Amino acid sequence: MSNTFNRPIRVLVAKVGLDGHDRGARIIATSLRDAGMEVIYTGLRQTPEMVINTALQEDVDAIGISILSGAHMTVFPKIIQLIKDKQMDDVLVTGGGIIPESDMQALKKMGVGELFPPGTNTKDIVQYITGWVHKHRNF
Repeated sequence: MSNTFNRPIRVLVAKVGLDGHDRGARIIATSLRDAGMEVIYTGLRQTPEMVINTALQEDVDAIGISILSGAHMTVFPKIIQLIKDKQMDDVLVTGGGIIPESDMQALKKMGVGELFPPGTNTKDIVQYITGWVHKHRNF
């Protein structure tokens, strides 16, 4: 899909919590950049509040959370709540990492988009974000 907007799609890639492994997040960030997106990578040990504040400041279209620590059932609901509080309902919250299928389904019911396990083809992630932004964002 080509980007027909007036600017590149902006994606915030974040590592929330004490998880110190960011190789996957950096690979995703590079893949999104290579696909023509603007990527803001927050680095390690971010709080949900820091992620949402950065997302607001950078006017992002999507937030991608990389989580390997097992805290996904705490982190994602907090981010979804902050998004609602800040009226950022047109921002995609997606992510990936080690998340059991049953938890993925519960998170999707809360409003989280697709979640990608390790080994997902980065082209699938690019296509998903691009398609979602084309459908839900208006700029």
